[in-house]
Amino acid sequence: MTTNSLSDALAIRAMASAFDAQRGKLPVPGDPHRLPGNIVVAQQISELGKLITELGDEVLFRTVNKEAGARTTPTVSGFSAAVRYAGEAATALGEVAQQLAFLEQTEHLHEQPDAREAAGLVIEDRLESADTALREAADSLHAASTTVSPPSSRLWAAVTRTPTPVYGAAPAAPAPSASAPAARTVRGR
Repeated sequence: MTTNSLSDALAIRAMASAFDAQRGKLPVPGDPHRLPGNIVVAQQISELGKLITELGDEVLFRTVNKEAGARTTPTVSGFSAAVRYAGEAATALGEVAQQLAFLEQTEHLHEQPDAREAAGLVIEDRLESADTALREAADSLHAASTTVSPPSSRLWAAVTRTPTPVYGAAPAAPAPSASAPAARTVRGR
């Protein structure tokens, strides 16, 4: 498999999207009566492990692939930087899992309400940390993709036409006002 700037940028953007999606799956902190489930957190840790493996594979492939030369250095750097943030998110979710296990073990004990309340606060804090780390991973990958292969003018034109927000895109032009004439519909025979 050969790589070029475009394929590197696409691989980085795909990984950034994976981190954005992972972030969207995080349990929402803030409701002390609605803690995330052990299974949900365990699944997220497993998925993060897979993403970390994918990051490592991307770094390894480009490091071993001598034909690309110095051009791969920004790509390797981009993937490598995201490993740190992914590790931080996995660590935070590991702490959430640990606190959930504590709450499960002490559910029947009513003499430790302070410890159980503290566990809930730790869970909320660690979920916020995981959210921040996943956002930073995605942001660093988005920035790396732009460094590796800046968006073409054609891509920017497409991005400004899309109705959904795209990372790093300039705001779209405002919609036509109600007083503007409606577009004419032409029908075929």
